[in-house]
Amino acid sequence: MPSQQALVRRPGPRLAEGLVTHIDRRPVDPALALRQWETYVQVLRDHGWQTTEVAPADDCPDAVFVEDTLVMFRNVALLARPGAGPRRPEVPAARGAAEALGCSVNEIRAPGTLDGGDVLKVGDTVYVGRGGRTNGEGIRQLRAAFEPLGARVVAVPVSRVLHLKSAVTALPDGTVIGYPPLVDDPALFPRFLPVPEESGAHVVLLGGGRLLMAAGAPKSAELFTDLGYQPVLVDIGEFEKLEGCVTCLSVRLRELSA
Repeated sequence: MPSQQALVRRPGPRLAEGLVTHIDRRPVDPALALRQWETYVQVLRDHGWQTTEVAPADDCPDAVFVEDTLVMFRNVALLARPGAGPRRPEVPAARGAAEALGCSVNEIRAPGTLDGGDVLKVGDTVYVGRGGRTNGEGIRQLRAAFEPLGARVVAVPVSRVLHLKSAVTALPDGTVIGYPPLVDDPALFPRFLPVPEESGAHVVLLGGGRLLMAAGAPKSAELFTDLGYQPVLVDIGEFEKLEGCVTCLSVRLRELSA
């Protein structure tokens, strides 16, 4: 049976200072962000996920976006080396959380860079975005870590958004979904479904056809409902101001041995 473990990290006191790259900076309400984060975590729990809080990294404004700190394949946690230097202190506590859950741990080493948000797994295919935060050496090291475990690693260009999963995620049947103006080359994916809103391209698979997604994409939610899925909507508006999405706020560990 798949495991349903998730790592999360509480937003820190410097959240409003988080990095923005492809959008204009807007004021962030830290108190509202904390309430939105608590609701997000509760939704995971309500759908059968056991959550583990990674220790705070309060000097790192972006630490709440814990997905960027590591990538899981099978029971192996590959620790990232974020492309933005100020984010690298976020990683050690994620290592500790992964080790406590029994993961085997590997890591990206210099000069490689890799952000977890640049990695999309569809079955045994691992798409890796080559863009502003992940470089070719990081992709090479990920390939070396995961291909012996049965992964097929496919590098794809990312130039219009921060991370690959800012542009695309995937439905339970493996169809990749994306908002076309932000996807460099949809033809790279065997099955691609365009969605009508930017945040509609971001889903977390909760299990049983349930899709965790942002409340700001009602047309996309309607599309997914028509396809037989069950959207579960959460308001993450304060994190979207920092180029965050529903995938960024957790690391899902689906293949841990009991």
